[in-house]
Amino acid sequence: MDSTEARRGDNGVTRNLYRLDATGTGIESEHPELDENDLAGISQLMNTLARLREAELLLSEASRKYMNLSDQDMRALHYLIVAKRQGQIVTPSVLAAHLRISAASTTKLLNRLERGNHIVRRLHPQDRRAFMIEITPETEASARESVGRHQARRFHAAARLTSSERDVVTRFLTDMTEEISLDNAEWARPSDH
Repeated sequence: MDSTEARRGDNGVTRNLYRLDATGTGIESEHPELDENDLAGISQLMNTLARLREAELLLSEASRKYMNLSDQDMRALHYLIVAKRQGQIVTPSVLAAHLRISAASTTKLLNRLERGNHIVRRLHPQDRRAFMIEITPETEASARESVGRHQARRFHAAARLTSSERDVVTRFLTDMTEEISLDNAEWARPSDH
C-alpha cells in the first residue's frame, strides 16, 4: 500500500475499483471481440485512470488548503493566470462564463478574492465603462511556486513518452473525453416538461 492509500485508508479500493468481466455487464454483447486478457488490460487501464483522478483530487484539496481558498476561487485564479499568460483581458462576464456561474455569484467571488488581496480590478483599457480583473503578483507567485510547480510535473511524464506514444495517449484521452461528454448523456439533458 502506498502512502496515499495509507493516508486515505483506501485498503486497495481505488487500486481495484474496476474489475471487468464479460458476465452480466452487457460488455459481452457490445464487445464480443474482447477476451479475458482484453478485459484484464482494460480493467488495469481504468484503475490507473481512477488513481490519476484520485491524485488530482488530493492535489486540488491540498492546494485549496495551502492557499486557504475554495475550489471556485482556485478555478478563478487558475483562469486568471492562464489568461494573463496568453495576453487576454478577463472581465467579470468572461470569468462568469468560464466558471458557469451567475453575475451575482461572480460579484461575490470577486469581492471575496479582492478582500483577500488575490485580485485587483482595473479599468478596462478599451471600454472605460467596464473593468478587468487581474491576479495580484503575490498570489500569482504563491500559486506558481507551490501548486503550479507541482502540477507542472505532469510535463515530465509526457516528456518521457515517445512522439508516437504521446499521439496514442492523446487520441485515447480525446476519445474518452468524447465518450463521457454530457452531450452523450440523455439523462443529463434538460427535459421539456
